[in-house]
Amino acid sequence: MSYTPALPLGGYAGWVFLKRTMATQKAAFAAAPDLKSDEAYFREKIGTVKTADDLVKDRRLLKVALGAYGLDADINNTYFIKKVLQDGTLTTSALANKLSDKQYQKFSSAFGFGDYAVPSTQLSDFPDKILAAYESRQFEIAVGAQDGNLRLALNAQRELTTLAGKSSSENAKWYTVLGNSPLRKVFEKALGLPTSIGALDLEQQMTAFKDKATSQLGSNAIAQFTNPDKVEALVRRFLLRSEAESYAQSGNGNSALQMMQQIVANGRQRLI
Repeated sequence: MSYTPALPLGGYAGWVFLKRTMATQKAAFAAAPDLKSDEAYFREKIGTVKTADDLVKDRRLLKVALGAYGLDADINNTYFIKKVLQDGTLTTSALANKLSDKQYQKFSSAFGFGDYAVPSTQLSDFPDKILAAYESRQFEIAVGAQDGNLRLALNAQRELTTLAGKSSSENAKWYTVLGNSPLRKVFEKALGLPTSIGALDLEQQMTAFKDKATSQLGSNAIAQFTNPDKVEALVRRFLLRSEAESYAQSGNGNSALQMMQQIVANGRQRLI
């Protein structure tokens, strides 16, 4: 039986509770029999996998491999996944490099079937890396089954920490945000941007996101999110705005107004 995360509260209060109990809850989740079984099988069998074809033919291995990169929905798209893996990432013509969702690029690069003579599946530390990512992603899915916004918050916390520390240009980092649907949703809501902004030219979109980030976060640099407090501020704005919209839709206008005032007050405090 799977472990169901305890989420007695929603919104930002739920986020605070989840963070406070995260270590205990993730440990209980990782100890669930079904997850332990998947992990034991992966450890036992992944070393025998030497080609992309080997991986896609073993559904249990593929389940963990895809799950580690949030690509669970592609479990039946074996021809597509095989192509992504075989092409690798070292050439501009590789399929993973052409896809807007860069998780495929990370996935292909991690396994290395199309990039190296010896794939990563033959490395001793490879199972640990994949299984750690798999556990985190599956925990996020379990949280999302109860509260989609909290799943988005967890995803943003993980993705931003990695993205902010990269040596790529700020524009390249913003393009990554715009092309990462879950992360983009957090920024859109936190900055008060409408989803319709997606209809604009990509350069115009980036300008709008940057302008809003400067006015509401005090900086438009993605590098600022190497600071955990900055990530927390973004997540707080996202969750409070989401709550405010939910209250407004339910007709509780006073509660929605109070939350929007709290968002504004929090933003001003961080700019002082």
